[in-house]
Amino acid sequence: MTSDNPSPLAETSLATALATAAVVLDGGMSNQLEAAGHDLSDELWSARLLDERPEAIIDAHRAYFEAGANVAITSSYQATFEGFAKRGISHQEAARLLRLSVELAREAAVQTRSEGALRPLWVAASVGPYGAMLADGSEYRGRYGLSVQDLERFHRPRLEVLAAAAPDVLALETVPDADEAEALLRAVRGLGVPAWLSYSIAGSHTRAGQPLEQAFALAADADEVIAVGVNCCAPEDVDAAVAVAARVTGKPVVVYPNSGEAWDAEARAWSGRSSFLSEQVLGWQESGARLIGGCCRVGPEAIASIARTLTSV
Repeated sequence: MTSDNPSPLAETSLATALATAAVVLDGGMSNQLEAAGHDLSDELWSARLLDERPEAIIDAHRAYFEAGANVAITSSYQATFEGFAKRGISHQEAARLLRLSVELAREAAVQTRSEGALRPLWVAASVGPYGAMLADGSEYRGRYGLSVQDLERFHRPRLEVLAAAAPDVLALETVPDADEAEALLRAVRGLGVPAWLSYSIAGSHTRAGQPLEQAFALAADADEVIAVGVNCCAPEDVDAAVAVAARVTGKPVVVYPNSGEAWDAEARAWSGRSSFLSEQVLGWQESGARLIGGCCRVGPEAIASIARTLTSV
């Protein structure tokens, strides 16, 4: 069962808040760090700065809190024991860095509150897919050739460390494959921390090609899951996905798409133009979205616009 204990920086738990109002998520961590001049061109991506420049991660979180976000998603998306081991980082040190990702987000919330912010602030511990560790673009394809049991064994140790750091929620995000979602749902059982499950999609299917009805149905009866939805997808794919997630699961829906630009995994660069419009969030909210923000290439200015749009309703 999920915990109802509220964050020390919020009067209610996130699950309780979702029953009555929309909650604003942050935007892309990587683009905010790059805008501050940090080089993320290696396999650890933003997780590298957990070891080298933790203060930069606090600054990135604060930028989104100051823009109006209620939830900071930690920099642990690409942080795994296996990924750190490739850099010569021990298991013990990797566990410390995973815990640190939660601590840094919480510190950013404390600093934001000390400067006068009175709204509730929560921390979501990011759990990226197996493909993020591979850093070869397979996180946008799924179908890794691993069984559900293999994937559960991969995810569970990291989830245990992150849960022990006491985030408000675990963000099981950018999941490309229903098989991996099943593994993650198994892995979060008994951890005592609620979770949201968010797929990366293309049209009406997961990136691995499963129909969204089938993919969302996996979480319908999962007590640990407080929201289900999509992220790291094109904005134009969100509307239909929200409706399906709400209908199939009966749970609040989480949405945080990319800017609409396309990621070139070989060139490790973005191309195209942004199609993200803050006015779109009202339609998402009407369809059942309660956690709303942005993913890659969506920065503080866009999050501020989302916050203004939602609070003006």
